[in-house]
Amino acid sequence: MVNRAVLAHRLFTRISRRHLVCLVEELAVPWQAGVEGRRHAVRGGVRKRAAGAGARHQLVFVDRLVATLIHLRHDLPHSVLGLLFGVDRSTVTRAIAEVRTLLAERGCAVPDHPGLRLRTLTDVFAYAQAEGIELRLDATEIQVRRPPAGRGGRRAFVSGKKKQNKGIEISTRLGRHRWTIERTMAWLAGCRRLHRRHERKAEHFLAFTSIACTLICYRKFVPNRRSKTQVLAAP
Repeated sequence: MVNRAVLAHRLFTRISRRHLVCLVEELAVPWQAGVEGRRHAVRGGVRKRAAGAGARHQLVFVDRLVATLIHLRHDLPHSVLGLLFGVDRSTVTRAIAEVRTLLAERGCAVPDHPGLRLRTLTDVFAYAQAEGIELRLDATEIQVRRPPAGRGGRRAFVSGKKKQNKGIEISTRLGRHRWTIERTMAWLAGCRRLHRRHERKAEHFLAFTSIACTLICYRKFVPNRRSKTQVLAAP
């Protein structure tokens, strides 16, 4: 287990100590209220023990917030965070779920606009329109398999586009071209096995990456794959 005070460093959380203290002061009260609300629902009434009695939290709120920030900034798996904080993976999973809900309700602050919070994508577009800011979204859409024929939701299902937009012409010429590395990472992102690294050894993860690259090249160079019967019948 690593010293938890070290994990609160800016290199891990990407925010200053002062900002971290402000987040703790702002979110600790609603988090405690949510905990008491869930306990009240489980008990079916008011608490019978005195305040402070009972089992202690393995992760106090500061640790829960730090673990969530590290997960969001560096995309560390819950099992690794559990090892760093000296708790079980399920404890980290519950903590991150609780804190992410609080952060979403809090919203994102806007510089030079104290008190303004952007909580949804609709708020972002409304703010941009009010301020005369032009927004451009350049993201990769991943194709997903449609449900089989005869299953519900097949017609309502919308998959990703097969072809990416070549670029957006703007004054600074940013986003005009889609670089090779971006396209390559988008192809690899379509492989579910590579979303999270489950292998302890690097050579195992490299082997799965090689398999993914092989399948991607095969699908690119052999777009019209014939059935096995046709291949065997071919002269």
